[in-house]
Amino acid sequence: MSTLRSLNRREFMSLTGRAGGVLLLGSSLPGTAMAAGHAAQHASNANDLGVFVTIDQAGDVEIICQRMEMGQGILTSTPQVIAEELCADWNRVTAVLGDADVAYGNQSTGGSASIRSFIEHTRRMGAVARDMLEQAAANKWSVEKASVKAYQHEVVNLETGARLGYADLAPLAAKLPVPDPAKVALKPSSRFTLIGKDVALQGQQEIVTGQAMYAQDVQLPDMLIASIERPPVVGGKVKSFDDSEARKVAGVVDVVRLKDREYPVAFKPLSGVAVLATNTWAAIEGRKKLTIEWEGGDNAMHDSETYKQDLVKKVNQKSKQIRVVGDAYDHKFNKDRTVEVTYTVPYHHHMSMETPSATAVVTKDSASVWSGTQSPQSGKALVLAELGFDPETESDKVDFKTTLMGGAFGRKGKNDFTLEAVELAKATGKPIKVVWSREDDVKHGYYHSVAANYFKAELNADNKSDYWIQRLAAPPISWIFNHEAKEIADLGLSLGFGDVPFDVSNMSFENAEVSTHVRTGWVRAVGNINNHFGLGSFVDELAAKAEIPTREMWMNLFGEDRLFDPRKEGFEGYTHYGQLDEDRGKKEYLLDIARFKAVLNEVVEKSEAEEALPEGQGWGISIGYSFNSYVAAATKVQVVEDTVEVLEMHTAIDCGMVITPDRVRSQMEGAMIMGLSMTLESEITVKEGAVTQNNFYDYPVTRINKTPPMFVHLMASDKAPGGVGEPGLPPILPSITNAIFHASGTRVRDLPVNKTMKV
Repeated sequence: MSTLRSLNRREFMSLTGRAGGVLLLGSSLPGTAMAAGHAAQHASNANDLGVFVTIDQAGDVEIICQRMEMGQGILTSTPQVIAEELCADWNRVTAVLGDADVAYGNQSTGGSASIRSFIEHTRRMGAVARDMLEQAAANKWSVEKASVKAYQHEVVNLETGARLGYADLAPLAAKLPVPDPAKVALKPSSRFTLIGKDVALQGQQEIVTGQAMYAQDVQLPDMLIASIERPPVVGGKVKSFDDSEARKVAGVVDVVRLKDREYPVAFKPLSGVAVLATNTWAAIEGRKKLTIEWEGGDNAMHDSETYKQDLVKKVNQKSKQIRVVGDAYDHKFNKDRTVEVTYTVPYHHHMSMETPSATAVVTKDSASVWSGTQSPQSGKALVLAELGFDPETESDKVDFKTTLMGGAFGRKGKNDFTLEAVELAKATGKPIKVVWSREDDVKHGYYHSVAANYFKAELNADNKSDYWIQRLAAPPISWIFNHEAKEIADLGLSLGFGDVPFDVSNMSFENAEVSTHVRTGWVRAVGNINNHFGLGSFVDELAAKAEIPTREMWMNLFGEDRLFDPRKEGFEGYTHYGQLDEDRGKKEYLLDIARFKAVLNEVVEKSEAEEALPEGQGWGISIGYSFNSYVAAATKVQVVEDTVEVLEMHTAIDCGMVITPDRVRSQMEGAMIMGLSMTLESEITVKEGAVTQNNFYDYPVTRINKTPPMFVHLMASDKAPGGVGEPGLPPILPSITNAIFHASGTRVRDLPVNKTMKV
């Protein structure tokens, strides 16, 4: 294949290679510069996207997927969108995971953004390539371009029926000027042959045959394995250590103390002592024989249960108002018509099946890194800084290679484990692979914040509400970047808290200041987890108080169908998952009450959640909006002698235009299983600053014998696509606890359930 010659900063697609009958196309959006076949010297804008499309001499298409694959299926869905507009034969398309390079635009894979944020850019990439192929065919036949049309990997002459394959057209198209992407028509949905269809998943053959490359599969000559003993407390340091016994273990080559890192913790390693060995067993055994004395630091007295109770106290007091509608305090609440309650969730961990791992080779003038990371460009920037390379002039000194990930859920967006490998490789001059054990992963993660959510509302004569107060107290994720941070910022408050779309005339939304003592971080659905658990539970409690079905209470609170904009309803800081209506001149990213109602009706009717049940059984429902998608959940449980058994689960999702239905269903099923885990039995606790859990035995996740029949209902929609990876999780939690209440009369407000009931 030819090398990349030039890419125009102002053009979306650029012709870059002509040798050997190869058409190589790349995208360039404002803020992304590409040149000379490697990363440009300027950082890309947060919303930039760049994917290369190559057509070889045989006509086969290779598409580089710049978003990272962690099991969610983006290695299929992004190329599927490009192939749709390219009119390519899916059987002749191969997707390749892109390494870290600003030429690809934003590679940070999280926030359920890969499709919802980049769909139009991705489509235009394939559309421009198709347009050039059609123009090449028109030129070949000496006809107007309107007289030709691309179909299934070839271009057809509509007047004569003649056909030319992409293999023949690629070298001709490579000589054409690149059209203005804004003037290239996208296919109408009526002509879709791939979007909205299930297709063969990219990379599955390699995965099932063991040929796929994950971070822990990397093997290099003379490579050493590193097992690291890290401080048990965030901010702790090594006071002294004795490695004499560790060095006696056969296979141990060296013991290295990692350098101390100061606040803020950001994505930096936690420091500690690394045992380097020729094999994993020796590294682990040597580590067991280390004798280390730690300095605990400021967080050594942190106790998660005491801390949670402090959060409960805070939310039961008036705090900083972040959204105000009317005046909820200019009223004396009627005790007989008022529900006032607090809900809590514990710290949670990602628990991805593959633990973090990275490999590095460092020389004086260069470095090569292999990492299973959600954020390769961020990882590369951190490596450049760690090694003292100038990111403007020496970016090409770091070759940052990506691998597949066996799950991530937000954990692998932090490159602390990558920097560990780089630090040790630099210190030893050897290729180093860092492998986290399950215990390392559990004890030294970035956790979903323990949280307390408070609600108070009074029912009026119509079983609606005119007065509503809700408060939140939780450690902010921003603390990892600013250890002085005391409150959740607008970005976090936009995750199911300040954006409650109810038609209530007097509302107060309040955010408390708190201290932080562990590394907080993004876990699948982030603040929506605790915010929707609280909201979904509270609406169910209001319904029980009013003695009406829970669906009816939701409808009462929603009010009339309308587009809801929190910025015009008292919450000026609303960020809307990075997609506000003015971004594209559309209002489809505003919250749509009709879509809320439709998805709730869908799940209730498909599950028959309002049917009469035998004694001891109950349905629970809830609904959530996150990452531009609407999801409702219904769960049926049975409670016998204080033991909870989940019998059936349903989700209904309106995520706008669906790309790969199978992947949407898979994500919803995964969300149901993860929701079961978080609700029934998962919890991270901290004593004297240290996480007390170790592995699956004391941080359990739902096993197959506890997984009920699951049903996913996809709502047909022509709206812009929303996220899929995260939105399924938030409404699951309250649907389960609401079902427990309706089956047994027991209201669970403090998760997990197994603290008060058997599961």
